[in-house]
Amino acid sequence: MSAGTTAATPDVIVVGGGIGGLGAAYSLRRQGLAVRVLEQAPAFGEVGAGIQLAPNCTRILDDYGLLGEAKRLGVVPDAMVMRDAVDGAELTRLDLRDLEERYGFPYLVIHRSDLHGLLLRACERAGVELVTSQRTVAYANTPTGARVELADGHLEEARVVIAADGLHSVARTLLVDDDPVSSAYVAYRGTVPADQPGRDVDLSEVAVYVGPGCHFVHYGLRGGELLNQVAVFESPKALAGEEDWGTPDELDAAFAGTCDFVREGLPHMWRDKWWRMYDREPLATWTHGRIALLGDSAHPPLQYIAQGAIMAIEDGWVLGEHVARQLRAGTAPAEVDWPLALAAYDAVRPEHCRRVLTTSRAWGELWHLDGLARQQRNVLLRERETTDYSFVDWLYGPTALVPSEEPAMFSTIPLASAQLKELAPVAD
Repeated sequence: MSAGTTAATPDVIVVGGGIGGLGAAYSLRRQGLAVRVLEQAPAFGEVGAGIQLAPNCTRILDDYGLLGEAKRLGVVPDAMVMRDAVDGAELTRLDLRDLEERYGFPYLVIHRSDLHGLLLRACERAGVELVTSQRTVAYANTPTGARVELADGHLEEARVVIAADGLHSVARTLLVDDDPVSSAYVAYRGTVPADQPGRDVDLSEVAVYVGPGCHFVHYGLRGGELLNQVAVFESPKALAGEEDWGTPDELDAAFAGTCDFVREGLPHMWRDKWWRMYDREPLATWTHGRIALLGDSAHPPLQYIAQGAIMAIEDGWVLGEHVARQLRAGTAPAEVDWPLALAAYDAVRPEHCRRVLTTSRAWGELWHLDGLARQQRNVLLRERETTDYSFVDWLYGPTALVPSEEPAMFSTIPLASAQLKELAPVAD
């Protein structure tokens, strides 16, 4: 890693050294391309706590030869359980060992920094050029590719530029003039040694407690050494248009009516920082000439079906696979037809990720119901067969290279049983 770039012009510049950017860099480097990653921070790193990796992601990690390391760093749980946050009663569950048999790859939970470090080491071994302290302020196409302008005024050029520059993407402005959409929900996170909370927590399960205007998640990390907890709630201050929203007093008030188990987890949250939850409206296209959006720059989701980082990793893998198809046909790495590869990428990814975005929004509504609608939801969830995978086949199956065949359609709450099958019971 360096704070300055070399003179040679790479095949690919990736802007952003997060999980999505590093995943894309590795995917393209393994095809023999020269790849340079420009990261604005002085060092590569990742903030946050736990992250869930469904089979549509562990399938890719296996293809990269990284799944074994990921499993050693994380936890492979036995079950995912949804409970009512008010009374603690179980509503539905997924047998994650059976799920692995169905899809061929495990459901894994891992610390975000561990996943990021795994991808960073893979890029280093593969020879990706990793450059820090490089803040990109503008993008433009050139006659032979694309370029980026850095904050210090110098330009970087490549045959293609991948913009993995996050929720507040500069590159996105080439395609649309929009702003992040606030959900008025905020997330608190915290990790503690697994034996510290002084209460019985089953680390063999990923658990989510859904309640009126709030939910609570817990699962183990790092081989069961850590307990990861997430508390999410709707902020009255945000709904009222106040700037100072999501504060700890709102956290405590939001969970005051939940069961003892949930309330006992709140003191173990980090109270000096919180994450306001935003997404953006879906885009129909992610490419502008030789510039392509990837990850949150294209499709930042709400977290309710735990697919944000996975979609970014899928994006990079898909782009690499479309390059690989050309190489298998005899094209040299230096002669890759980038307009063709980007057109193929644009043909399959936006619709799938649009469906993830809209499903995430609908699932968030379902989680946070109150009154009669909450009771109806609970009845429908309890009726679900444990072995019913119809609602996740579109998500967890090997569909990353296939255009979406069925649009996600949701009506207002309460939802009918058939609509529930479009929603996946997973969590941040």
